[in-house]
Amino acid sequence: MTTQSTLPKEGGSTGEPGIPQSSDGLKAGLKNRHLSMIAIGGVIGAGLFVGSSGGIAKAGPAILLSYLLVGVLVVFVMRMLGEMAAASPNSGSFSAYADRALGRWAGFSIGWLYWFFWVVVLAVEATAGAKILEGWVPAIPQWGWALIVMVVLTATNLVSVASYGEFEFWFAGIKVVAIGIFVIIGLLAVFGVLPGSDNPGAGFAHLTDAGGFLPHGAGAILTGVLMVVFSFMGSEIVTLAAGESEDPRRAVTKATNSVIWRIAVFYLGSIFVVLTLLPWNDKSITEKGSYVAALDSIGIPAAGQIMNVIVLTAVLSCLNSGLYTASRMAFSLGERGDAPKVFAKVSGKGVPAVAILSSVVFGFVAVFFNYTSPDTVFDFLLNSSGAVALFVWLVICFTQLRMRGILLREAPEKLTVRMWLFPYLTWLTAAFIVFVIGYMVYDEGNREIALLSILVAAVVVAVGVVLDRVRKSKAADAVPAASAGVATEAVEG
Repeated sequence: MTTQSTLPKEGGSTGEPGIPQSSDGLKAGLKNRHLSMIAIGGVIGAGLFVGSSGGIAKAGPAILLSYLLVGVLVVFVMRMLGEMAAASPNSGSFSAYADRALGRWAGFSIGWLYWFFWVVVLAVEATAGAKILEGWVPAIPQWGWALIVMVVLTATNLVSVASYGEFEFWFAGIKVVAIGIFVIIGLLAVFGVLPGSDNPGAGFAHLTDAGGFLPHGAGAILTGVLMVVFSFMGSEIVTLAAGESEDPRRAVTKATNSVIWRIAVFYLGSIFVVLTLLPWNDKSITEKGSYVAALDSIGIPAAGQIMNVIVLTAVLSCLNSGLYTASRMAFSLGERGDAPKVFAKVSGKGVPAVAILSSVVFGFVAVFFNYTSPDTVFDFLLNSSGAVALFVWLVICFTQLRMRGILLREAPEKLTVRMWLFPYLTWLTAAFIVFVIGYMVYDEGNREIALLSILVAAVVVAVGVVLDRVRKSKAADAVPAASAGVATEAVEG
């Protein structure tokens, strides 16, 4: 008797009941250049451009340590996810791996929570983009722009996965080039070698000249962590997209290995430039935004409009990727029997059209509530999805702890990427994530987000556990019935 491997195969096969044997219906239309740019751009969300000023105001120069802590956390989590994804590229990524390693309830729960997070993000980003566009063309109302943006990107995702990849290649490319130029110009100004710069005060002294490096005390570092942690969400998208690429294993390995320098340059590098061009408590940072204030300080003309274009690009990129990610997670859930089977249907163009449309419909509903009930319904949606990033990362940690043993038993040759210092660093990462969640509950400003997120997560997990038990009960009942049928046939024979 031979034992069939239960490792998920490329495209989503696991060999377990209720988990698909193959998801070959998804077309491998993403080129390596698409995956490379998705990997690079995935860590640059609109939150970096828009939300960094709030973190600087709360923590001062110590916000650099907040970004460093979260950056290290993301590097470790991506290393764990990269280990699993390189061994078994799958459109369900960590949800499919949790399904295999922890149980059906775990894959169900984290998959639906992740889907919920991204469809709420669709509403947030559509509204943010609409505000910028309305400022340029006020003849079209804000809700009209939100509708236009959502329709265009939905159509893009429905055409083919290659069209998603092409749009994201250019959106992410603009973000990457913009931050790269910002860091280079900023550093030239800091060192006093930028021609025409009118910021004589730029320099390293700004890191300590306004109350020291820790103006609000060491506790502000953790406050900063809570403010910046969610701007890193999206780095895992490349592992979902890898299943539709030409060479998924190579793409995942490359993305995992390059995450360190991406975070170092785009997050730590750009925030360092802001803090060395201006004192952290300069009012322009909160009034104009950190990047606009920094560009203004060195005499870059029309800095505000330049940054609006970049932020709009980041918003469209996040919308594009959010819709792609939500639909692929819905597709994977449908394949595994944890969502309506229709979600797993693929169009003739190789895209899960129903999963895309279902995700965008919920996104449209969320946009509607953002305009009609921003302080009630939408506020609940936003807060109850706020800590999902931390839940996802925690599940990745526990999944990797189990999957390493499974891989070593069944396919050790596929362990081309390995988590460092396993299992100690995995446990340490999980402990830090639990600590951050606990600190969110303790912190008055984040308590509501933490408690609502935990409540929603608990409900989804409860549903997942109940469904899992119902399935097992039905399977157990089916075995005696089948045995009885065989016995009856034998007697009659």
